[in-house]
Amino acid sequence: MRTLVLALSLTFVTFAVRAEIYECIDQSGNKRFTNIPSDAKGCKPMNIAPPPKAAAPSKPPAKGAPANFPSVDAQTQKQRDTDRRRILEQELASEQKLLEQAQKDLAEQEVIRLGSERNYQRVLDRLEPFKKKVKLHEDNIASLKKELANTR
Repeated sequence: MRTLVLALSLTFVTFAVRAEIYECIDQSGNKRFTNIPSDAKGCKPMNIAPPPKAAAPSKPPAKGAPANFPSVDAQTQKQRDTDRRRILEQELASEQKLLEQAQKDLAEQEVIRLGSERNYQRVLDRLEPFKKKVKLHEDNIASLKKELANTR
């Protein structure tokens, strides 16, 4: 039984791989494509071959920078790296303050119960923007910390 199932599976896979595509043109000149032989009466088969495999690159990528590639001296690069690190640290401090404020706003909203919110889903809907704001600032802080870890 298993052998029969395996043989039938392989047959279907073979047919699926070798399916022919037919191009049909009606009296109005409209084109239609099909892979069903019974629908393809009067149509011409298309010769569709699988795409060729990509060739391996002929030469390895060049090592190092080209001779005319612009470069800066070590002192200038060090100054740029220092400036970049300072800017990232300022952004991190700013995001941490914004996160603290967003958490405070969320905490204030969580203790408030409005009379129109008898259904708890309305409470969740009201709190959702505050939770999203907290999540946004947490994600920003994580990204800034990751970026700071990658600086020289």
